[in-house]
This record gives sequence, C-alpha cells and structure tokens, in this order.
Amino acid sequence: MKRQKFSREYKLEAVKQVRERGVSSAQVAKELGIGANVVSRWVREASGDIRKAFPGQGQQSADQAEIERLKREIVKLKAEKDRDLANAVDVRGARCLAGRVLRVVEATTECARAAR
Repeated sequence: MKRQKFSREYKLEAVKQVRERGVSSAQVAKELGIGANVVSRWVREASGDIRKAFPGQGQQSADQAEIERLKREIVKLKAEKDRDLANAVDVRGARCLAGRVLRVVEATTECARAAR
C-alpha cells in the first residue's frame, strides 16, 4: 500500500478540530479515516509555533538547513585534510628519496675523485 501524503492545510485543520472543538485525536482520526497516531503526531508537531509546523516535503527549517550545510562542510574538510596528509607523506618521501640519491651521487663522486 502506498503511503498517504497530506497537505499542510489538511493537517492544520485536523489539529484545529482537536484543539478548538476539544475532540480527541482518535475521534478526529476516525472521522478522517486515518490512524489515531497520525493525528496525535500532528498535534504534537503543531504544539510549538504553528507557522513553523509541517514545513512540507523538502522544505527544511533554517536550523535544519544550517545543520545539513555544516555536515557537508565537515565531510569536505575531512577530505581536504586526508588529501593534504597524503601529499605531505609524498613530499616527505620524495625528500627522503632525493636525499638518498644525493648521498649516493656524492659518494660516487668522491670514489671517482679518489680513484684518479
């Protein structure tokens, strides 16, 4: 069975019936033909600022949007840190290798001078 979707207005009307008429959530749910738990959840969600209740599909509160933005930034910064660490290891490895090559060249040059 496909999940039902209800408009913001529909939810607010159900909440209004519970609050203003004093009818139980179960009774409103029965009249609307939906589960009592659904109406109870709507009443809880609308208990704060009614203007912020039921933002809708894909519409986040400002706080939630900021949290999501910060999570994306954390992922990005971790990736940059990992890349920088990998580059630092490569640079140190190249320096170490370059130092070894330089020492070998110097030693070979000294041996060549001594052989003359």
